[in-house]
Amino acid sequence: MRKLVAGLFLSLDGVYEAPDQWHFPYFSDEMGATVGEGMANADALMLGRVTYQEFASYWPHYEGEGEEKQFADYLNNVQKYVVSNTLESADWNNSTIINGDVMDEIRKLKETPGQNIAMTGSGTLVRSLLRHGLLDELLLLVHPIAVGEGKKRLFEPDKERLPLKLLDSTTIANGVLKLTYGPADA
Repeated sequence: MRKLVAGLFLSLDGVYEAPDQWHFPYFSDEMGATVGEGMANADALMLGRVTYQEFASYWPHYEGEGEEKQFADYLNNVQKYVVSNTLESADWNNSTIINGDVMDEIRKLKETPGQNIAMTGSGTLVRSLLRHGLLDELLLLVHPIAVGEGKKRLFEPDKERLPLKLLDSTTIANGVLKLTYGPADA
């Protein structure tokens, strides 16, 4: 069975939204290696609608060089699964919409042959997958910065508890914590 692995840049106060506004001063070769490892172990990418639309408006037109070009090539060529009951089309290369009973469709997708299915961003989808027991690993790169009010937080106030088990932890030299969690019952 394929593993579904989500990776998020996160601030100390739990913000995952708009990392382009606070994350880059902390980006390092170690963090790049972590992102690269996730890409190397995944032959598919799952995105929520908002993240998909943000990525699809930028990465297909990227003309830079170096590591970002490699990242763009990966994103542009990998199989993408877009979870949305409102999106009518997904025209970015190799994109498929998952709609209807999305949790059942994701269960079926995990049973297909292949490597990991990676996720980036898509905090609402991450929470939903955790609630339904479909997320196998949650990799958080927790940055030593509090972003403040008015931003999306990974865990919004909720009545439901989402117990997790710490699988691995590392401190990167720049102070970023690399924390990997799995389901508490695993």
